[in-house]
Amino acid sequence: MYFPPKNSNDWEKISPKSLNWDEEELNRLYPYLESKHTNAFIILKNGKMVCEKYFGNFTDKSFWYWASAGKTVTGLLVGIAQSEGLLNINHKTSDYLGEGWTAAPIEKENLITIKDQLSMTTGLDDSEAEIQCTQPSCFQYKTDAGTRWSYNTATYTVLDRVIEKASGKSFNDYFNARIKNKIGMIGFWKTTKTNNNVLFSDARSMARFGLLLLNKGKWGENYILKDENYFNAQINSSQGINPSYGYLTWLNGKNGYMLPTSQRKFSDYLIPNAPADLFAALGKNDQKIYVVPSQNLVVIRMGEKSGNSHAALSNFDNELWGKLKQIIKY
Repeated sequence: MYFPPKNSNDWEKISPKSLNWDEEELNRLYPYLESKHTNAFIILKNGKMVCEKYFGNFTDKSFWYWASAGKTVTGLLVGIAQSEGLLNINHKTSDYLGEGWTAAPIEKENLITIKDQLSMTTGLDDSEAEIQCTQPSCFQYKTDAGTRWSYNTATYTVLDRVIEKASGKSFNDYFNARIKNKIGMIGFWKTTKTNNNVLFSDARSMARFGLLLLNKGKWGENYILKDENYFNAQINSSQGINPSYGYLTWLNGKNGYMLPTSQRKFSDYLIPNAPADLFAALGKNDQKIYVVPSQNLVVIRMGEKSGNSHAALSNFDNELWGKLKQIIKY
């Protein structure tokens, strides 16, 4: 496994031909990506760069937002904080934020754990007009924690505060010290007008994080996350309601899935055309980090929305993997 050096633009490459990939199909992929308003597209195999394409005015120096793909970063940071003894995901959130961080009755608020925030099972109402509102008045009780899966960005966002309270550092500083600086990323978290915390970076930094995920939280010989049990929990079903969701991470190959803003359950793989062991960080307007351990693959996509706007999964995912299947022949 190859790891690109930190503080350097060097990144070892490997040719598609040497991997017996279909180069004609790969070349046909690029016009498709451009037609889908892609800014940046990267494929890594064993950490080495197989392809790196930029479209329009976008370059390897351009910054772009991760949207909800950044949730997976926060999920890993929570695991790092737990491995350092700063928090315990089975403890109630109010141990860190204090009672009254929601508008729920105290006995109901105290049912909510950090694990529920990671799993999207807080039981707090997700039908507020402003779903990113993180004020206590916006966190209304709907049902007991652990009994309902609902993609709630606001309840995820306050995990940043949990990390800050537990570590005594700002969220940006903790991210910089524990992940960004250790693997050579370039980027920063920015708080939006709706109080959502969004990560911005170049495409290669997104690829670096994907490579860290492929290696289960290890960068070269250095453990970024020392708790392998936590990492395995992050990329496996966190609850039985939506089996395709781990800790702020989407999972393929499960016997069904649910999507944001809906309680409908679909009885299929998340991305049928993709390898069953794929897991992913997925963000609005098709920001993607796909990781496939069985193939030692990381695939990155940054850009505008490919079609209709979706919070996570879109038609683009399965279309893209249908084309990648023809190239890689997995």
